[in-house]
Amino acid sequence: MISRRSFIAAAAGASALPRMALADTAEPFDPTPQYVRIKKDFLPGELLVLPRSFYLYFVTEPRKAIRYGCGVGKAGLEFTGRATIDVKKEWPTWRPTDEMIERDPHLYGKFIDNDYVQPGGPGNPLGARALYLFQNGVDTYFRIHGTTQPETIGRAVSNGCIRMLNSHVVDLYQRVPVGTVVTVL
Repeated sequence: MISRRSFIAAAAGASALPRMALADTAEPFDPTPQYVRIKKDFLPGELLVLPRSFYLYFVTEPRKAIRYGCGVGKAGLEFTGRATIDVKKEWPTWRPTDEMIERDPHLYGKFIDNDYVQPGGPGNPLGARALYLFQNGVDTYFRIHGTTQPETIGRAVSNGCIRMLNSHVVDLYQRVPVGTVVTVL
């Protein structure tokens, strides 16, 4: 006959088994650029962003890519769809959109009722490089850019842009020309 103690111990062990099995197979988030295989066919040179997993992929050949960690937009502010990189800038200038100022006037107070544009440089929120996303020739105001907040990589905290570590966005910037197709799923 099975004792109550044995039954409880067996049940606890059995319930932990699926978690342990998942823990062994789940890959931890790693923002370091890595060569990886991808499941879907995208053309070499295209960018693919998977916001739920916080990765941006630069497709190098069919079903192969360089994967970079990224930060993405907060719920309700994220970009999805297809766009092209129509502008690239080194050490870009920056000004928050009117919507950003309206959402958080305390954070963006120095931009209220003026035309101030923050100059490029190490303290600029866009970081070292910015890739400007356009749809049908119209600026979406979404960017793939560096960040002054590296702790936000792997999180959904931005106003919609895709953030990368500065060293990673510099590497990507050198790889992608104007006209590159970007798909955000």
